[in-house]
Amino acid sequence: MGNPPVHRARKRFGQHFLHDRNIIDKILRAIDVTEGDNFLEIGPGQGALTFPLLQRCKNLIAVELDRDLIPLLTNRASAFGELQVINADILKFELTSIANTTAFRIVGNLPYNISTPLMFHLLESIALIKDMHFMVQKEVAQRIVAPVGDKHYGRLSIMMQYRCACQYLFDVRPGSFTPPPKVDSAIIRLLPHARPIFEVGDIELFSNIVRSAFAQRRKTISNSLKSIVDADIFEQCEIDKGMRAENLSGRQYASITNKLLAIDQS
Repeated sequence: MGNPPVHRARKRFGQHFLHDRNIIDKILRAIDVTEGDNFLEIGPGQGALTFPLLQRCKNLIAVELDRDLIPLLTNRASAFGELQVINADILKFELTSIANTTAFRIVGNLPYNISTPLMFHLLESIALIKDMHFMVQKEVAQRIVAPVGDKHYGRLSIMMQYRCACQYLFDVRPGSFTPPPKVDSAIIRLLPHARPIFEVGDIELFSNIVRSAFAQRRKTISNSLKSIVDADIFEQCEIDKGMRAENLSGRQYASITNKLLAIDQS
């Protein structure tokens, strides 16, 4: 593919350009590209993943905030397929603006400083997404896939696992990037559930309860949620009010949510 274009990584964009061919090949194998797949890449950077991906799927949309990278990408793209680069802030970008009849397969090396809010933003358009493969900070990946009781288990675990089947694929060391980040990274796969794994009557209330519980995770669940949940609700939901936030499953938080709704509507 020739040498990548020269472009100095910009700290304000959180840029760390992937260059490790072995890691790129592992990512491509994990994604399992089929020609005609409807791919959207977030933050293509210098195109290390973009061009081999484009070579396989032949048509790709990319969203890139750094406008100086766009000509570097588009000038090389014609050798591989049809690339459309949209200059936009992905946190403000709506998938509905480019949606068609085929669900998106989304890939990206996500800037560490926006990875969590970005994933929550994408979840708002989950019906348009087939799957997601992301490079994120290793600690974030561990939080996403953490089971109940794990030290990494928290709000991110519950909210992501409610929406998607979450898989931790493999680690990526700092030396795979230019410049190397100060932390390890990991590749994760997120597969949206075809139907909810448990019922939640009000997703905003559910999210608020989970957020409040983990805001004071060292306290018992009855204390951390005392401003929202009456103590007798835990008993009605068959939940030990002496447990801490990390001891409750998403299904149990949903049970609390639905019980509150039932009381409000009675």
